[in-house]
Amino acid sequence: MKQSTLFTKTQKQSPKEAVSASHRFLVQGGFIDMLMAGVYTYLPLGWQVITKITNIIREEMNATGAQEMLMPALQPKGIWEETGRWASLAEIMYQFKDRSGKEAGLAATHEEVIYDLVRRNINSYRELPFAIYQIQNKFRNELRAKGGIIRGREFMMKDLYSFHLEQADLDRYYQQLIEAYQNVYRRCGLESKVVEASGGVFTQNYSHEFQVISEAGEDKIIFCSDCAYGQNTEITKFKVGDICPKCGGRLEEGKSIEVGNIFQFGDKYAKEMNGYATDEQGQKKPILMASYGIGISRLVATIVEAHHDQKGIIWPENVAPYQAHLLSLGENGQAEKIYDQLKKRGVAVLYDDRDISVGAKLADADLIGIPWRLVVSKKTGVKIELKERSAQSVELLALSELVKKIFNK
Repeated sequence: MKQSTLFTKTQKQSPKEAVSASHRFLVQGGFIDMLMAGVYTYLPLGWQVITKITNIIREEMNATGAQEMLMPALQPKGIWEETGRWASLAEIMYQFKDRSGKEAGLAATHEEVIYDLVRRNINSYRELPFAIYQIQNKFRNELRAKGGIIRGREFMMKDLYSFHLEQADLDRYYQQLIEAYQNVYRRCGLESKVVEASGGVFTQNYSHEFQVISEAGEDKIIFCSDCAYGQNTEITKFKVGDICPKCGGRLEEGKSIEVGNIFQFGDKYAKEMNGYATDEQGQKKPILMASYGIGISRLVATIVEAHHDQKGIIWPENVAPYQAHLLSLGENGQAEKIYDQLKKRGVAVLYDDRDISVGAKLADADLIGIPWRLVVSKKTGVKIELKERSAQSVELLALSELVKKIFNK
């Protein structure tokens, strides 16, 4: 992609409402654009990052045997009344009447919709267990949407639901999803804590949140610095300095960003929405359910919070919008040839061919944060100056050396 044709440009000024590094750099770098508070457009650079993340999520969810589908965001009131959540979620759910006077809402979550689908299609143990997931925008009427895409009114989410006749089977899959989630975050360049949290009114067991330590976070957790264990301070009985029950390390307290949660509902929806299937003996049993969510747009912001410096973003390679950022600094056509050769070798490259100052190009490269910066100028001659975004040192390499060293092409 030639940067001269890339839709939207970088901005020198930080948005006045920015309270976090991710908000500032994602807007200034041309990744997102605010339409109104809590509602953002994902511009081409931002959408490239989203696409990389969703590909990772799909790979990990598919590996557990889950199947992808898509459910409606527009939902009727009646299905929510069965569980009592039309009233209990009224403060955060967008609810309205259509032109015929019927009440409907925009999806804040999808438990009711998926369970309705399952109860109408699953009748026997032979059809269980299974898991279904989707990647879709959710809508929540947040009173104070702030922090850019860390907390939005419209946001992208992966939500997965698993269905079982036996608790032991549900427990096995639940543990499998914990491992899959940790794989997702690891591949996105994040260290996540598996944090025990309240099960709410649904169960006496813990639910689990996946938290990333960050000063930009809205949660507080007690966590172990030696392993992935933690507890939300809302439920913990531990104190700073106590021994970790998992590994024996010392517990600390810190702010964190919740990037995912998983929850066992058990037979709650079976009872409220009449969802049953027959077992091998022909006995009617409740269809058990668990839900598993990842906030994808929030994950984008969290990656930036974990990977930035004072100049801009430092994208981990797995989720970067491009592999390399090629800068032409007033040279005589060499960069164009290198750009064409990199594309032929299958390297995803953003080529800064704009007629602007050298300083502006270098500043934009640091702001956008693509992992490898390639500079071509009269000074470099037929070679290329290579610099890793997270490093200070540079080196001069021939194109063949560079491609072999970094991109293995």
